[in-house]
Amino acid sequence: MLKQIFIGIIVLTTISLAAVFLLNINEDSQQQPITTMKIGSSAFQDKGTIPAKYTCDGNNIIPPISISDVPEGTKTLTLIMDDPDVPKSIRPDGIFDHWLVWNIPADVKEIREGEAPAGIEGKNTRGDKKYTGPCPPDREHRYFFKLYALDAELELDPNTTTKGDLMHAMDGHIIAEVEFMGRYERP
Repeated sequence: MLKQIFIGIIVLTTISLAAVFLLNINEDSQQQPITTMKIGSSAFQDKGTIPAKYTCDGNNIIPPISISDVPEGTKTLTLIMDDPDVPKSIRPDGIFDHWLVWNIPADVKEIREGEAPAGIEGKNTRGDKKYTGPCPPDREHRYFFKLYALDAELELDPNTTTKGDLMHAMDGHIIAEVEFMGRYERP
């Protein structure tokens, strides 16, 4: 009988502790705002086809990009565009970084077609400090536009900073992130 009472106490204690833990998690999730930051383009839908105008087969210009619902406390934005579908025979890591821009002011709501936003453009895989449009060598590729809200301004040299350097510098400063993707296959 004493053994059953002891087991009952352990079970009740475990249930009580679990309930307190779950309540604390619920309170924490209510205290931290859930971000609804958005990024998109009027030129193509998420997972849609990127018009040739924005590629190496067209004018190779920056597509229009809209940004909304940037969370409070954001000091700067970072935008990275990359292609993870590169043949390993061309690039062993399978990724081509098309565009790196950091220290974009937090109040930027749009990037106009053909115009780089205020901020710092870093080196893409080609070594250029500018947008390089889609130009897949073999088949349809996916192009990810990744937007990061940061709680800091980044001190990086645009002449030497790679995406790896940028990601490392952002570590611990990301408040929110969102992405959208376009596809392109050369005619």
